[in-house]
Amino acid sequence: QVQLVESGGGLVQAGGSLRLSCAVSGTIRSINAMSWYRQAPGKQRDLVAAITSGSSTNYADSVKGRFTISRDNAKNTVCLQMNSLKPEDTAVYYCKAEGVRARGWIRGMPEYDYWGQGTQVTVSS
Repeated sequence: QVQLVESGGGLVQAGGSLRLSCAVSGTIRSINAMSWYRQAPGKQRDLVAAITSGSSTNYADSVKGRFTISRDNAKNTVCLQMNSLKPEDTAVYYCKAEGVRARGWIRGMPEYDYWGQGTQVTVSS
């Protein structure tokens, strides 16, 4: 069974920083992409940043230059360093693991996506 556990959310003033972490546990062979999404009240869940197993990254325009995503493939963890936070960054942040292959995976077997439970980030003005 695969589980994602996020940590690092909290309350911070505008201009401050937070670092989110997500640890993936379970009998995993590999994870294709890992990403962070966020969802503000009354809004849809949007992609914030993503990183592939080869460390290619992708960022939402609204966070470019302020957020940095990184991962440790050996530990199955992904982090999101958030700097220069703005009130509009306030949301629940979710970690996602995509294309997860279980240990013993062979060609033709399915890959799965998993979500974390979310962590609240609140930025005060």
